[in-house]
Amino acid sequence: MSTLEQSTLIDSLILHTTCVHLQDLITESDTNMQKAARLVFIPSPGVGHLASTIQFANLLINRHDSLWITVLVTKLPSDTTTAVYTDSLHSQRLQVINLPESSSNSKQTTMKELLDLQKPHVKQAVTNLTPAPPLAAFVVDMFCTTMIDVAKDFQVPSLVFYTSGLAFLGLVLHLHTLREEGKAEFTESNRELVIPSFVNPIPPAALPSIVVSKEWEPFFMEYARGLKNADGIIVNSFEELESHAAHSFLHGPQPIYPVGPILKPKPEIHVNDSDILSWLDQQPPSSVVFLCFGSMGAFGEDQVREIAHALENSGARFLWSLRKPSPKGPGSMNPPSDYAPSDLALILPPGFLDRTAGIGKIIGWAPQAQILAHPATAGFVSHCGWNSTLESIYFGVPIATWPLFAEQQSNAFLLTRELKIGVEISLEYRVELNTLLSAEKIEKGIRNLVEIDEEIRKRVKEVSEKSRKTLLEGGSSHSNLGRLIDYIMNQV
Repeated sequence: MSTLEQSTLIDSLILHTTCVHLQDLITESDTNMQKAARLVFIPSPGVGHLASTIQFANLLINRHDSLWITVLVTKLPSDTTTAVYTDSLHSQRLQVINLPESSSNSKQTTMKELLDLQKPHVKQAVTNLTPAPPLAAFVVDMFCTTMIDVAKDFQVPSLVFYTSGLAFLGLVLHLHTLREEGKAEFTESNRELVIPSFVNPIPPAALPSIVVSKEWEPFFMEYARGLKNADGIIVNSFEELESHAAHSFLHGPQPIYPVGPILKPKPEIHVNDSDILSWLDQQPPSSVVFLCFGSMGAFGEDQVREIAHALENSGARFLWSLRKPSPKGPGSMNPPSDYAPSDLALILPPGFLDRTAGIGKIIGWAPQAQILAHPATAGFVSHCGWNSTLESIYFGVPIATWPLFAEQQSNAFLLTRELKIGVEISLEYRVELNTLLSAEKIEKGIRNLVEIDEEIRKRVKEVSEKSRKTLLEGGSSHSNLGRLIDYIMNQV
């Protein structure tokens, strides 16, 4: 064979090999385009956890057009809002199924008992799903880890959707490990604790209620053990906010996916909110202190009067979400309700409403995100729930911390001592102890919020800008969401 013929043959072989390789790439691309995956989400009962679950589900399906999500909703016996919320959800790739209500013989059904009763319904609902797209994973709320058992029945991985922050997650996992090793007795110790996810040692007063109370110890151990059973944890936070905590997870046993902040960047305005927003429109820019303590936050009449005296003495403009505590009883899980207007004069100091009419407004339930987004809002007196914390950061509103229960004490510590983007009213208040915070202390916190240090204001602005960029290309949450989707798609 001549040199020319050999050269021609080699060129032909190269051309053929290249064409075959290109065809393989095209076929692989077509396969990836056609490949789809289904996730089953199980949020905790209650519209609060359901709302953040739906926001996260929409984030996923908007990012990847081959993801399908089914949300299985458990309704509390006293819940009248979840059904209204779910009835308004319509999407081709987002399906919401209300599970049948389960009856219990017990008058004080715990959350775990309620979820255990739902396991047969969850199994049936997942079995009834069409085989396409194939099931890739369960995504269970941080309080629904008992459903990991059901995921194992379907031989798919389970991921936890963690609606608190990275630092608190690290605290829970670390303290659980210490407890298992018999190295920690937090209820009787006054020493500060070194936690890898926090820069500074944490005083016992800033530990979550589930750690410091003996009564809650069985719940805490089961809760943390459930988190460790998951194949990965999705966290509603972002590395630019909690960089130290994020770094502490780098060599952990589970993959951690910080994909937050998960919230509505453009809050919807409802007709019922128009009176509140119209009042804010009439206030000067950055002049109003907003007081709101979450969907479960309410105070007794003595504390309400202390808050009123503090507001009046401070002279600050204010918008106060004042709510009536629910009646206490065995197994009561009912949220606070709104006061009738005629009742306000009975619980507030005499003449308070008349004297503050020009600068203050008292409301019931608050459209929190819309208020925080309003240019008249200067500061936020908050219970430091994680969703409220993220909203306040996103809209660039400094927080004065007044934690009530759950993980709110450690969130307050994070804001004031670690990140230095908030001021302190209290770090250690616990609603279950029935302590009374004085008007003088509340007034001092309000004044510090109105006259906030310029360095704190600067840090709040910087972290607000980071919270808006992290889900865009180049941000850490954008990258982590892509990493999570790659893991999900590799399961099918």
